[in-house]
Amino acid sequence: MSLFGASASFAQVNTDNIDLDATIQAGIAYGLSGTFDPLNASGAVTVAANWHTMEGLVDLDPVTRQPYAALAAEMPTSADGLEYIVKLREGAVFHDGTPVTAEDVVFSAQRVLDPNSNSLFRSFVAFIDKVEVVDATTVKFTNKYPFSLFNERIGSIKIVPKALVEADPEAFGKLPTGTGPYKLISAVPEAEIVFERNEAYTGNRPALAADMVWNLIADPTARVNALSSGTIQAMEDVPYIDVDAVAATAELEKAQSFGLLFAMFDTTKAPFNDVRVRQAFMYAIDMDKVIGTGMLDNASAAKGFLPETHPNFHEASTVYSLNQEKAKSLLAEAGVPSLDITLMSTDHGWVKDVAPIIKESLDAVGINTTLDIGQSGGQYVKVDAGEMQVMIAPGDPSVFGNDPDILMQWWFGDNIWPTTRYRWAESEGYAELTQLLADAQKLSGEEQTAKWNEAMDLLSEEVVLYPLLHRQLPTAWNPDELEGFAPVPTTGLSFLDVGVKK
Repeated sequence: MSLFGASASFAQVNTDNIDLDATIQAGIAYGLSGTFDPLNASGAVTVAANWHTMEGLVDLDPVTRQPYAALAAEMPTSADGLEYIVKLREGAVFHDGTPVTAEDVVFSAQRVLDPNSNSLFRSFVAFIDKVEVVDATTVKFTNKYPFSLFNERIGSIKIVPKALVEADPEAFGKLPTGTGPYKLISAVPEAEIVFERNEAYTGNRPALAADMVWNLIADPTARVNALSSGTIQAMEDVPYIDVDAVAATAELEKAQSFGLLFAMFDTTKAPFNDVRVRQAFMYAIDMDKVIGTGMLDNASAAKGFLPETHPNFHEASTVYSLNQEKAKSLLAEAGVPSLDITLMSTDHGWVKDVAPIIKESLDAVGINTTLDIGQSGGQYVKVDAGEMQVMIAPGDPSVFGNDPDILMQWWFGDNIWPTTRYRWAESEGYAELTQLLADAQKLSGEEQTAKWNEAMDLLSEEVVLYPLLHRQLPTAWNPDELEGFAPVPTTGLSFLDVGVKK
């Protein structure tokens, strides 16, 4: 038995060994915060949930990071790279049973593109000039210029029901209505998120379980215990210290991710308004000790903006490794041979583990450091209020896409990061970076890659927000219970094409 027709774009899933009435139980590491509305959903939990409930015309597979036709009937093509005519998947309906129309697609695109909506994803689709209705189930995209990553990027726009969003956008953000294989039933912070199968789904990736329960278990020991006891069938973010023990009783895989620990500086305030002080900070840190002691070797020191496993990896013109003498020299040149700073940090378990090691490194070169460790949301309130000198924090925009442009646009596009957080938007360096990224968007192949490399070199030299390391993500699951499961190279878990064995 198969749930897919012959035209499916995925390998057919044989459901003979799958209990289609079963419930998938997952252990999620992060807390529920922010909106589910794909206009601005950016939390680790909300983004992963939306993989299962919301669809773009084209989406990126969470595991392979390759684009596939989701709400589009087929992968969009264009003769000139400027106009794309896209037809909707036949019979597509929202979770409430109303048909998906071209008008919904245009509405969904326009709300992301509208500067007044303040969408986090507007810069991801800035190449789009306009989106128009052709007929009830067909739309036309007109680009400002040919953009080689159209299909990889168009999934930044998730299709939402115009009527429901306009009627009550706040309610929609709490419990959205999409078109994906699962429907979101309830979401209780610090407790659980409950999904059920969307029986009206018409795509190629139907739900293989009747329900899913995502248990929000922030405590890592509790997550490990839940897996070993059989309460859950899969868990993300296995604590590094428990990797060997978990691997002895479950399937465990460590995926090298883009996910990074970055350092971010307020570039308008002394002493970090001087690039030499920012560079000294980077040279001071003993990354071998941070990774070896603090992360038990489950990370790679940054040799560029991208990890070495990324297909577009480029070793930066400036690579930071421990060099205390260079750090001291740069501080002396800047006129601050010793200084006192407050280093903000989020309270993620592994970040808390490395923060004291980073402090020790900074203290050793005369950067006398006081740690301010706190919950992520609260820390960013202080950052946005202008109370930051320097901060270390995790980040992983690769959940939205994996090309260098989207990864740079997240932190360096026209958004809150350069204007309010590291406050670099008025600088000559930012103008140069913006131009390099804009030029790259209009190119393809080796010419595009060369522009991206220039941009990444500039980031390594200016070091306003820059990676210290790229993490490995250990994920564990019970292979005797789950069929078709594979870990993702980002935060989150994917249960697309995954079922519970009979």
